Amino acid sequence: MNTATRQTIDGRPSQTSSKSTRQRRGPGLTGRSKPATVVLYVGLVLVGLAFLLPTYWLFSSALKPSGEIYQFPPEWIPSAFHWQNFRNAWRSAPFANFLTNSVIVTLCGTGIKIVLATLTAYAFTFLRFPFKNVLFLFVLGTLMVPGTVTLLPNYLTAARLGWVNSYPGLIIPDAGSVFGTFLLRQQMRTLPAEVFEAARVDGASHLRILWRLVIPMSRPMMITVALVGLVETWNSFIWPLIITNTTEMRTLPVGLLFLKSQEGYNDWGAIMAGSVMVALPMLVVFLFAQRQIVAGFTSGALKG
Repeated sequence: MNTATRQTIDGRPSQTSSKSTRQRRGPGLTGRSKPATVVLYVGLVLVGLAFLLPTYWLFSSALKPSGEIYQFPPEWIPSAFHWQNFRNAWRSAPFANFLTNSVIVTLCGTGIKIVLATLTAYAFTFLRFPFKNVLFLFVLGTLMVPGTVTLLPNYLTAARLGWVNSYPGLIIPDAGSVFGTFLLRQQMRTLPAEVFEAARVDGASHLRILWRLVIPMSRPMMITVALVGLVETWNSFIWPLIITNTTEMRTLPVGLLFLKSQEGYNDWGAIMAGSVMVALPMLVVFLFAQRQIVAGFTSGALKG
C-alpha cells in the first residue's frame, strides 16, 4: 500500500504518511518559500509601476493646465480636467490629415506584411528548392542589420521611382517582416504533416493547401504577427519623416513633432494631449488583443 494513502485501523490518515507527503511536496505548491514569493510579487509590482507611471503621467498631464505640469512637487491628479488641451492640439496641427495618413499606411502596410510573411514562411516550410536552409539563415541574418543602415539606400531607390512624398514610398520599403516570417515558419513546422500529405494525394495545389489548411491552423500566430506589425507601422517615425516633405503626407508620430514646433515650450498641455491621441489607439488595440498575442506566442511558434 502507498504510504501517501495508508490509513490507521480507525480510518484516519496516518501522521507519518502525511508528514512524508508534505516533505515530498516541498515548502509550497510552486516550490518557493513564502518570503521568496513575497519578494517576487513585490518585484513584479515595482516593475509594473516603472512602466505604468510614465503612461499615467502622460494622460494626467494631457488634462492639466500648463501651470500644473511644471509644478513641484507634482500634482498626480489634475485639479480640474482641462479638455481644452485636446481642442488646442487638434486645431494647432492638421491632426485629421495626420490620422487619415496613419490609418491608410498602417492598414495597407500591415496587410502587405501578413501576405508576404505568410507566403515566405510557407515556401520555407513546405517547398523544396536548392539551398533552402542557407537562404533562410540569410533572411534571418537581416535581423542583425540596424534599420538606420538601410535608410539611405531605401530613400535613393524611392526617389528614383518617384515615391517621395507618396503612399507607396511610405508603405512599400517597410512592407517586409523578417520577424513575422520567422514566427510563421516556426508555427507551420509544428502542423501535422499527415494532413498535408493527404491533401497532396487528393490533388490539392499549394495555394489551396495554404488557404484551406495552413491559414486556418495558423490563425493565432497570424493574428500575433498582424498586431506586432500594426503597432510597428503605427509608431514608425524616422522613415515617414525622411520620405515626406509636406504636411499633407505626414503621419501622426511626425505630426506630433510638427505640433511641438508650432507650440514650442509654451503649451505642453496641448503637446501631451497630442501624444495621447497618438498612443491611445494602439493601447486600446493591445488591451483587446493581448490574449491573442499570448495565444500566438504559446501555440508552438518557438518549437522545432
